[in-house]
Amino acid sequence: MKTYKTLKTLLRVLTLALITSGIQAQTQPDSLTIKLQQAFTHESLPGMYVIMTDGNKVSYSHSFGYADEANQVPYLANTIQNIGSVSKTVIAVALMKAIELKYFTLETDINDVLPFKVTNPNDPNGKITIRQLTNHTSGIVDNPDVYHYCYHFYPKLRAYDSVSIKTLNQMGFGDKLKDTTLAQFFYNYLSPQGEYYSKANFGEGPAGSVSSYSNIGSALAAYLIELKSGLSYAQFTQKYILKPLKMDHSGWHIQDVDLKNHAYLYLDQKNRFPLYDLVTYPDGGLKTSPEDLSKYLVAIARHDKKLLTEPSYQTMFTAQFNKEHPPKNINLTYRNKGIFWNLYTNGTVGHDGDDPGVGTYLFFNTSTGKGGLFLCNKYLPNKQAIVDVLVKEAAKK
Repeated sequence: MKTYKTLKTLLRVLTLALITSGIQAQTQPDSLTIKLQQAFTHESLPGMYVIMTDGNKVSYSHSFGYADEANQVPYLANTIQNIGSVSKTVIAVALMKAIELKYFTLETDINDVLPFKVTNPNDPNGKITIRQLTNHTSGIVDNPDVYHYCYHFYPKLRAYDSVSIKTLNQMGFGDKLKDTTLAQFFYNYLSPQGEYYSKANFGEGPAGSVSSYSNIGSALAAYLIELKSGLSYAQFTQKYILKPLKMDHSGWHIQDVDLKNHAYLYLDQKNRFPLYDLVTYPDGGLKTSPEDLSKYLVAIARHDKKLLTEPSYQTMFTAQFNKEHPPKNINLTYRNKGIFWNLYTNGTVGHDGDDPGVGTYLFFNTSTGKGGLFLCNKYLPNKQAIVDVLVKEAAKK
């Protein structure tokens, strides 16, 4: 009997010790969380979510701050927001799938696909290839007198603050385009008969010789997929990317996502932007959650065959520029370009994203297979403090 009581007491003590140990493990932040919290506080962010992956699954998942400051709604793994130019990596995957489907090749002249002819007035005899769209050397540039009007705001859908609207107006953002489809926009922007056609829509030629980051050139690659597939780009990516990866809470337009889970997008910690879509939505308009985006990251990092064949992955991640003869206006010290993806010299592959009320980053380490992402609901002029923490973590063997 004494032995039984002693054993029972010992078990109670051990159980209590385990419970206490578990509580301490949960309440004492690890070094990664501490570093991220410091960056989060320093940048005065409303909300942020960070995920790290180990090559096969999520290995770290942490919430910081709020999706809705006023109502103290935390930023969670299923919180949805725009991800800015990280969306361009989806164009890369969609484009490689289109090539597998024999729609075209990277060397195809865009005029062989488009229903109208595009001519760069600065290089009238030149040819623009799909590859040049993917590495931002096509000569098609973002004319600020047009591009900032590609944003369509929805002020009636939820509360916003007038300070944010004034700031948008000062930055040149508006809501003046009648276009609702890629087809309408690209005819008006690139056809000489188009409403927005201008020499300012093009950079110096010839194509391939000058690097100029182009949202419009990126979205044009997505439009070519529409023309050959007979599907909208949103439908194409739903069929070949979002659905296979079970990214069930992601979409390209406001009506495609559950607004109850959509974060407020902030100018600062107080002033909120209205919700918005983009006419050129493939270049930056994906709305997704950290949880959904982590599925995409894991699939890309491990070359998931549900999306692409191995040769397509290899092509997508092949450096586009020769170090001896790079195009003008690009410095290869820090990164090269793949098919839309950035190939960083620190051994990572990824992309960042910016938009009003949006700061995002997604990457993986080619040696360790580990990766990471963060989404925050405020524009970040400099993401480097957060990026450096995540990249260092992913480099650990």
